[in-house]
Amino acid sequence: MKPRHDSAIAWASSAIAAKWPGAEIVSQTPLKGDASSRRFWRVALAQRKRRAPESVIVIDLGPDDLPLYARALGLYPKSMREPPWVNVHRFLKSFEVPVPELYGWSAADRALLVEDIGSVPLVDAARAGDAADLYRDAVRELLRIHVTGTERRDPRCVAFAVAYDERLFAWEMEQFVEYGLWEVAPGAAANELRSDIARLAHQLGRLPRVFSHRDFHGNNLFVQGESRIRVIDFQDALMAPAAQDLAVLLTTRDTSELITPAIESRILDFYYAGRVRAGGLGLSYGEFLTSYQLCVLQHALKVIGRFVYLERQGIAGYGRYLPYALAQARRILTSARDEFPRLAAALAP
Repeated sequence: MKPRHDSAIAWASSAIAAKWPGAEIVSQTPLKGDASSRRFWRVALAQRKRRAPESVIVIDLGPDDLPLYARALGLYPKSMREPPWVNVHRFLKSFEVPVPELYGWSAADRALLVEDIGSVPLVDAARAGDAADLYRDAVRELLRIHVTGTERRDPRCVAFAVAYDERLFAWEMEQFVEYGLWEVAPGAAANELRSDIARLAHQLGRLPRVFSHRDFHGNNLFVQGESRIRVIDFQDALMAPAAQDLAVLLTTRDTSELITPAIESRILDFYYAGRVRAGGLGLSYGEFLTSYQLCVLQHALKVIGRFVYLERQGIAGYGRYLPYALAQARRILTSARDEFPRLAAALAP
């Protein structure tokens, strides 16, 4: 059996020649991926007729491109005619979300050939420029995804059959209990926290849902030119509370180094005003802010567990984000101590 690298590049070479006759691969550079089994390469092209782009991205989807929670909870159909990336991409393109162009894909080779959107993730651009303006631009695209995506509900898009519901919220926080708790609160009794965690999952599960990217953060958003936002890593889209994408965008990893409380407040105001102009969110502004705080808390607990788990699996680099996630959880619990007293006590400084 060929190594995955050889197989993906061999398929890409044929796909490139078929799409742009005369073009051929002249170099290939591995790109840093995520915590999944997917692999990525930037491939430079030589061309005789100048019809091909200078470079493209080759994606090897790996043996299984479904997220762990989807397998564990049985959230996707047992057999799918196409990868979720291709399925969700088609839907997003239908209302002009700025996702990369899809040049070709192969079910047999489990590989994609897509547009190269550059090397400037939003987080890097924000560190070098105006974080508030750039993140507001990102929220403009998020409004398009939430509003238009929800309005154009399409049963052919797999995302509409998957809900970020009480069961999924609770399942994600199990990694916090199993792996993360002892890392950030040594000696805490896991069983004593379960009632607070169940209450948090229940409250989140009752919120109205919109079409959601699910992983809408600064490393999955790229900046082209001065400010054009491009959106990647959308294959896990589902129906979720609107504030979930905002919590990920504004608080995940070390985003707090860029997003001050003042910027966070302005961006939340900007999002809510956009939803009001589009016909409303079904929540008052106060209810929206409460939903955001709940999503921030759940996301912080989830990633604490997830990052500890990844480090134990030998996937290094995530442990450095634990202090940021813990700080976000403590920030929310400061004002929600009465609602989640056991969590607040366990995670207190």
